[in-house]
Amino acid sequence: MDYQNQHQYDDILNLPHPTSKNHPRMSLHDRAAQFSPFAALTGHEAAIKETARLTDDKQILSEDVIEKINGQLKIIAENIGAEQEITVTYFVPDSKKSGGAYVDCAGTVRKIDKYNRTLVMTDNTVIPIEQISRICGLQDCEIDLWDMYADYINGKREIAEINMDFKPEYKTI
Repeated sequence: MDYQNQHQYDDILNLPHPTSKNHPRMSLHDRAAQFSPFAALTGHEAAIKETARLTDDKQILSEDVIEKINGQLKIIAENIGAEQEITVTYFVPDSKKSGGAYVDCAGTVRKIDKYNRTLVMTDNTVIPIEQISRICGLQDCEIDLWDMYADYINGKREIAEINMDFKPEYKTI
């Protein structure tokens, strides 16, 4: 590199920084804001995540399953206050897209609201009866309430007898 190219800006190198008479100097904070990143497509990433989120389709229950659930609800209604713990599987529709999710709620039924057609649990969970797909006992989900109380439903035994067989430690002598 020759001497002339190396020193071509020597005449302005030590001059003071020019300031405008019309525009005040910008603060460092405001200058930094000019260069901060921004999202050109606001909400685009959230929309992609929402589209990728999967939902389940609601299952259409057969008449036999509906009859079974209605029988189980009848038994539960007659045993409210007996602290019978159950697990209810029900469908919760998605608020943003078609489909939803199946949710399990374990606990004790506080009441069955026939007017609103809901099951109210002791923890104040409200379950629409139309959304219920399965009811089973909490201690052992392999025990099916429909099968357990079939003799009562068919008029062969009293509910107290069936409950005593289910929990033999409560039998009186």
